[in-house]
Amino acid sequence: MTHYDFVIVGGGSAGSALGNRLSADRSASVLVLEAGHSDFRLDPFIHMPAALPIPIGNRFYDWRYHSEPEPEMDGRRIYHARGKLLGGSSSINGMIFQRGNPMDYERWAADPGMETWDYLHCLPYFKRMETLLLEDGSNGADDWRGGDGPLILERGPATNPLFAAFFEAVQQAGYSLTDDVNGYRQEGFARFDRNVHRGRRLSAARAYLHPVRHRKNLRIETLAHVTKVNFAGTRAVGVDYLRAGRVHRSVTAGEVVLCGGAINTPQLLQLSGVGNAPELEPLGVDMVHHLPGVGANLQDHLEVYIQYASKQPVSIAPGLKWHKRPKIGVDWLLFRKGLGATNHFEGGGFARSNDEVDWPNLMFHFLPIAIRYDGSSPTEGHGYQVHVGPMYADTRGWVKIASTDPLRHPKMLFNYLSTPTDRKEWVEAIQVARRILTQPAFDAYNDGELSPGPGVSTDEEILDWVRKDAETALHPSCTAKLGTGEDAVVDPLTMKVHGVSGLSVVDASVFPYVTNGNIYAPVMMVAEKAADLILGNTPLPPADVRYYRHREQDSTAQTGRAKGPSNGRH
Repeated sequence: MTHYDFVIVGGGSAGSALGNRLSADRSASVLVLEAGHSDFRLDPFIHMPAALPIPIGNRFYDWRYHSEPEPEMDGRRIYHARGKLLGGSSSINGMIFQRGNPMDYERWAADPGMETWDYLHCLPYFKRMETLLLEDGSNGADDWRGGDGPLILERGPATNPLFAAFFEAVQQAGYSLTDDVNGYRQEGFARFDRNVHRGRRLSAARAYLHPVRHRKNLRIETLAHVTKVNFAGTRAVGVDYLRAGRVHRSVTAGEVVLCGGAINTPQLLQLSGVGNAPELEPLGVDMVHHLPGVGANLQDHLEVYIQYASKQPVSIAPGLKWHKRPKIGVDWLLFRKGLGATNHFEGGGFARSNDEVDWPNLMFHFLPIAIRYDGSSPTEGHGYQVHVGPMYADTRGWVKIASTDPLRHPKMLFNYLSTPTDRKEWVEAIQVARRILTQPAFDAYNDGELSPGPGVSTDEEILDWVRKDAETALHPSCTAKLGTGEDAVVDPLTMKVHGVSGLSVVDASVFPYVTNGNIYAPVMMVAEKAADLILGNTPLPPADVRYYRHREQDSTAQTGRAKGPSNGRH
């Protein structure tokens, strides 16, 4: 076929969900174009949960982006891994499932035109997409959680004794436990939900696309790098793409839906003549519509590892030894169990770093080993660490093409640490993490801080260390934001790009503000809701539930949309 009702550009997280939902209408023809390769069933590097560090940095799986030199990070170019295969980043991420805080969506809804994106309107779509399994294997559906969706979620067991010490320590430090960070109350610490089912990664492709690949009205094409959206006037009519990097192909479409993510989507819009004209015209781009918000408003989460040595041999460090790996591999291949069957990020939580903020501004992931994503470790023995970083940096960056070559990576700058508020919250983040990790609950294990180490104590020393050591948490977003203001790119009622027709965007780029936590779950919620908006279905009615708000007592928490934050920043 050379014409489809829907052409979905990007077979990643959102594209997988849309491929399923749009093709459910058997009268509509759907083409999914993915620039990377297939998520081969026998590839352990993407299906074994513990193998998650291996695809990162490998050009077979990863787009391998770098930022421009970051001015406040000692000029470092920060590495950004993004999935380049079916399932996108859901095929290489850490499999941590975090919806964000309900107040995140109240913040979205406070923007002009965004009233239908508050928490109570989004919650039904979170529920529709998930099946939560509790530790005993029972269905965890309730007022806040779903029980019959395609994304099967398991809760991390967190049985290593270091997790018990961590959960006791957070309480000793004055923080609370919560039953479910994705339920009534996010604020607090708990075992995490994860996209792992029966010892295997459950990517968006496995959850949404694989079960429906047989549909006659759905075609999935990999190694298909879209180079341009074609327009007739201001109407999108199809796309050009390279097949396996060599053969040029074109298809026409009733509607083009961009699902490339916060980096690829603005790049393709700009290449196609939709963006900031004063920047694109000098590059030789034929303009279709001047839309200055394309590529602006870039947001992300930065993180560091606070690492400690352990007195007792209880960490999972022995699993790194080469002579142990064959058994780990066999246990996983034959039985889907053992150290290979978990992402190891089995617990953590959310806390406020100060009393000025209205909902948690720090996220913690606890890991029962001291190790970096590249496999390097500060100790030959046992250790543990917490990943921590502020969730609501008020820094803003951008993504811009550098030429009209579609195969050349765009430039991007995040402006990490560029505001006083961001730097203040970074100092608080390290202080809170240290306060937790030095509680009496860790006395039996604490053999000294490895990183940043006791020599880093003053505010300026902490910030200098963050500049040198911090990495992205891999949550780029917000570069084609929903809204109706001058900087908005996408209509919140239709998902269509402002100023043109026949063109929609559905991915992390449409977030107005980055959410509190890992962004995979919010991306999938957006895709579920967008499917209804694109198809013209009546949206799901808003939920009628309570949710926790710090400024109110639990007993008086209101049903209905919460007021915006009082400090004007969140």
